[in-house]
Amino acid sequence: MKLYHCKNSRSLRPLWALEEMGLDYDLVTMAFPPRFEYAGYLDINPLGTVPSLVDGQLTLTESTAICHYLVDSYGPTPLAIRPDEREYGEYLNWLYRSDATLTFPQTLVLRYTRLEPKKRRVPQVVEDYTKWYFSRLRSVESALEGKEFLCADRFTIADIAVGYALFMGISLGLSEHYKPNCKRYLASLMGRNGFKKAMAK
Repeated sequence: MKLYHCKNSRSLRPLWALEEMGLDYDLVTMAFPPRFEYAGYLDINPLGTVPSLVDGQLTLTESTAICHYLVDSYGPTPLAIRPDEREYGEYLNWLYRSDATLTFPQTLVLRYTRLEPKKRRVPQVVEDYTKWYFSRLRSVESALEGKEFLCADRFTIADIAVGYALFMGISLGLSEHYKPNCKRYLASLMGRNGFKKAMAK
């Protein structure tokens, strides 16, 4: 397997999962944005986004889907929740929610504070989608009440997927406004060996 990665991007999700599972893989670390900075990347992923995971003839480009693929294809692993487990549906919901509901507004905050030229930055978009993010984060704060992890009383890729969104909030200056459960949870996740190994790479 080969993972194409940019520092602190969504590719951290599958990189973290690979480290937690102890799988063998090759890592290609690229400058952002890779569609401009890494020759031939558009041949691998025509979208030009990160991550990309190449496994034989298969190429995957969605960070949470890659995590899901890894645990289902290279398990069994406690990082997955099986369909016969009671919290399987909740697990799937967190996997989808991690990007569609949490990372999406962060992407707009990132774009209109840093990626766009100064004359194209839109403070109203930043303000609106910051509020959106914190509104959606209430679901995480509530779910973590009295719990260490989101599902099934164990660390899973749902925690990787949602934990990355919380981690991304650090670089955007959002994490200082996290409530107690989210702060505790993020600190715990960042203390894991798998996370530390992924960050070191």
